[in-house]
Amino acid sequence: MPGRISSVEETLSASIPKIFDQAQNSTANHQKNIVALHKLHLDAASFTESIHNGRSIKLTGERVFEEKFKDMLCRAAAVKKGTSQGDRIVKFVGAYTKYINEKASEIKKEDVDEDDDDDETTASRFVEKVLAFLLIGFEAKDKIARYRSVHFLAEMVAHLGEISEQLYTLLRTALFERVHDKETFVRVQAVIALSKLCGSEDPSDVEEGEPTALEVLLEILSCDPAADVRRAALLNIPLSKVTLDAVLARTRDTDTIMRKLVYSVILTQHCFVSDSSVMGLVHPRVLTIAQREFIIRNGLGDREPAVRQAAALLLGKWVDVARGDVKNEESKSFKDDVLALLGLFDLTESTVAEDALLSILDKRRDMSDPLEFKDAYWDNLTPERAFLARVFVEHCIAVKEAEKLDASLPVVTALAYHIQAAYNAYQEDLEVAEQERVIRGEPTEEEEEARIDKEFVIGEMLKVAVNLDYADEIGRRKMFQLVRDMISQEALPESLVSRCLDVLRMLSPNERDLIRVVVEVVHELRDVSDEEEALKEPADDGETNFGETPVLTRVAPKGSKPSEDMSPEEQARMDAIDLRCLSLCIGMLERVNGTFEENSTLEGILGELIIPAVKRKELALREKGLICLGLCCLIARRMALNSFQLFLGQIQTAPEVLKIRVLQIVFDILMVHENDFLGKEGGSDRIVEFLLIVLNNEESDKVQALLCIGLAKLVLAGMICDDQVLKSLVAAYLAPDTIDNQEVRQCLAYFFPVFCYSSAVNQRRMQRLFIGLFETLAPATRDVDENQEMVSSAQIAAMFVDWTDPQKAIEVQDQPTDETIHIDLACDIARALFDDKMIKEDKKVLYQVLGRLYLPDNVDDNKIRTLKLLLHNLNFSSTEEDYRQLEYLRDLFEFLDDIIPLDDGEEIDVPRTRARKRRSESIATDITDSIAPDESVASAASSSRTKGKGRGKQTKRRRVSGSDGSDDDLSDDHVTPAPTRTLPKRAASVKKPQVVQVIEDNDEEEEEEEATPPPTSRHRRRPKPASKAKDDTQPPSAGNSTFDSIIDSEEDEVEEDEVANDILGSDE
Repeated sequence: MPGRISSVEETLSASIPKIFDQAQNSTANHQKNIVALHKLHLDAASFTESIHNGRSIKLTGERVFEEKFKDMLCRAAAVKKGTSQGDRIVKFVGAYTKYINEKASEIKKEDVDEDDDDDETTASRFVEKVLAFLLIGFEAKDKIARYRSVHFLAEMVAHLGEISEQLYTLLRTALFERVHDKETFVRVQAVIALSKLCGSEDPSDVEEGEPTALEVLLEILSCDPAADVRRAALLNIPLSKVTLDAVLARTRDTDTIMRKLVYSVILTQHCFVSDSSVMGLVHPRVLTIAQREFIIRNGLGDREPAVRQAAALLLGKWVDVARGDVKNEESKSFKDDVLALLGLFDLTESTVAEDALLSILDKRRDMSDPLEFKDAYWDNLTPERAFLARVFVEHCIAVKEAEKLDASLPVVTALAYHIQAAYNAYQEDLEVAEQERVIRGEPTEEEEEARIDKEFVIGEMLKVAVNLDYADEIGRRKMFQLVRDMISQEALPESLVSRCLDVLRMLSPNERDLIRVVVEVVHELRDVSDEEEALKEPADDGETNFGETPVLTRVAPKGSKPSEDMSPEEQARMDAIDLRCLSLCIGMLERVNGTFEENSTLEGILGELIIPAVKRKELALREKGLICLGLCCLIARRMALNSFQLFLGQIQTAPEVLKIRVLQIVFDILMVHENDFLGKEGGSDRIVEFLLIVLNNEESDKVQALLCIGLAKLVLAGMICDDQVLKSLVAAYLAPDTIDNQEVRQCLAYFFPVFCYSSAVNQRRMQRLFIGLFETLAPATRDVDENQEMVSSAQIAAMFVDWTDPQKAIEVQDQPTDETIHIDLACDIARALFDDKMIKEDKKVLYQVLGRLYLPDNVDDNKIRTLKLLLHNLNFSSTEEDYRQLEYLRDLFEFLDDIIPLDDGEEIDVPRTRARKRRSESIATDITDSIAPDESVASAASSSRTKGKGRGKQTKRRRVSGSDGSDDDLSDDHVTPAPTRTLPKRAASVKKPQVVQVIEDNDEEEEEEEATPPPTSRHRRRPKPASKAKDDTQPPSAGNSTFDSIIDSEEDEVEEDEVANDILGSDE
């Protein structure tokens, strides 16, 4: 027997390496070698030994085969990733595992009638031995060994057959550990293996508190930092209702390829199941409306063209499958396919359907070219049909296809009759619904949807009417009379008012005629005189002479009763009419670009409608009245000056909805009338100060977001240059209170890079603010509550280093880039490090920042000398802890020594001019800019700090005192340009010790600063930079101490009349 075993071992030792050698060279011979290896395996398995007196059998041959096989795996495990020979061996092992399990299954089926309690086979024993061996490689220190071990398992796991429960648990646990491996390529293979294994997992077997394999994969899909790992999870995770939302969320992934794969692989290839007849989980008819809109919105709105292209291809496939089984009917056309797809979207609530249709018309020329809209098409319009016609007309105008446009647009008169018929049917339905409401109560959901659909169809036809050719005078008159009658109806839906005004603007030759028509309609609506008297008036025949000067036919409502004499029903009806009139005025004023003085017709409705609405206590009326007044102020400068105080008064007292509207008006007025408000001495400071007070005290997230957006726009446009605004925006961006206000965070995350990179002047402003803000915000990062989160001081410093990086600044014409910003920032940091009150953690952060700053090749000698002196003095005066931090800056010290060497025989105050790339300012200017601080920033920073936060002002004064002794000699020569250095000349020597005294503090100034009382704290815990105002500073007003609502009690009537008179008197 030992001789036979020896012969088997020799045979396997000679044959198995040959088979693996052939398998590593080509995949074409894998099938042949798999059969040969299986034959060797069976032959080896036939050799056994009897032990325990024949009561047991020792599988000697199998053990020899397994050892030889594992020896081959060890050799392959040392092959690096990306080597084709190693990858072929992995595929060969996986294919062999599949082959032997299939053979074992066939044998088991043949022997199904035999009573055999032992389920173990040669294949199952082999698989378990190999898996146990591979699990040892999972814990290897070598990353290549771990990678190959997991790679072998990922290839084998889909063909393992039946394995023991214990081995399955070990395998699952090992994969849970490898999916968090530090190496990306190991995690990729672990995710692939776990994706194949999770299908056999029974959730009931998972212990309580332990995640399932599917939950682990979903977490990796969303949170793994490596795009390759997320990609592997996306492509291998089983698609189900549980995983669908997580897969669709990857349409917003940071990786472009990841987003593209969602559309090109997951959504496109899984519309149908494998037999191509049953709708799959991501078929457009199976998805919900929200999911369909989410997919299309993210795809067509992506910033990468490749993703947009993939989304467009997906839409093309959706068009082909949208109708499902009726696709093959000969009577159906491409138009029906598009209509079927549009029926899957919500046409009234979002613009996703319009974007999708425009993409189809642009990409699928086979669909857009045959589209035609004959006269019969307009007879029976549904929301989808009206939407398709309107979007197609706008698409033809956009791409300038005049022939298609002429063939698609209806005749003006015909469209007017279609609109009139649809609107009459809509009014009849409203009357019937009102009668049924009295009997049955509230309308059903189906009736409400039908009403919305009819309203939508009318709106789409009015949009088409805007693009018609009104050369036909008969059609123009018909359309004009129809639209004018529609806006005169109280029952006209609010959504159709703006559509009608768009048509009126097209039909009106100028703005004055549009205003005249709307004012006439407003007076007609508000006229409560007897109907018989109204019937006696001559009817409008539609022949409006637009060339004549407009005449206001009705100056005031006739027969109107005071509100005190009206019944509650009459008052409610008048309020509804006023709301409709205000809506008409808003729509009209939004379409007017001329000045208020050019349109005297507006004076009537200003005094009769807008001003009374502003005084009303009802929120809806007051809101629309303020909007109208704000729109009037945009075209009337004097009215804006008189009314601005009124809007500011509403900001503090109004509810949130009204406050948002008023803030929008305020920012619009500031943008339009910049010189009148932001260009004045003192007035601009008071307005900005008031807005900052509101921002710091505001509780509403929406109002905070609106304030940040408005201030950011004004700063970015250069209308506000106050550093205090930048400080407040930085504080709002980093405050823990705004961590859930994503609108604020997203706005400011975009604003700061754009603001800084757009101009070197802006970067210089941020550089001056860094130290003060850092000293204010760094303590706040340590005082955050347990339930709050805030970025660390190191992250704050890193952001400022990035924002002030001169390499990222955009080159602006006639404005050279300032490459010395980081040098001045380094000087500021060095001065701040002299502050003994700064804690060790903050100093450590600033020391680390110094090593990340950018030093240009050509630098002003004086700036480099200043920085070198500061750093060397810092080195001499440092404690042991500081000296350890300075060890990180050894390279910087050596670099500065090479650039500016100093020895005992070289004088500092007589620098020599070296080669330079550009001229800089005078020596005095450069030194003053680099050393002297911005006094306004220093005072502002010191005035806002509470107890224990007063270090900023000490640092600033220390800088001022440091410049007194070192700059006097250098600033005498004001004409000579500052020299620059390009190459190191000689080794450095130690500086003179007297320079250290330049940086020392002024004790008198410190005592003076300590005596300054801190400002009163506000109720919000936001780390705010100090306001320049004192505690008793009020918003811009004429002596008023508070801002109140427009009318709060009967005692304020006289004051309101004065405000109204001021507004009305602005045009005199």
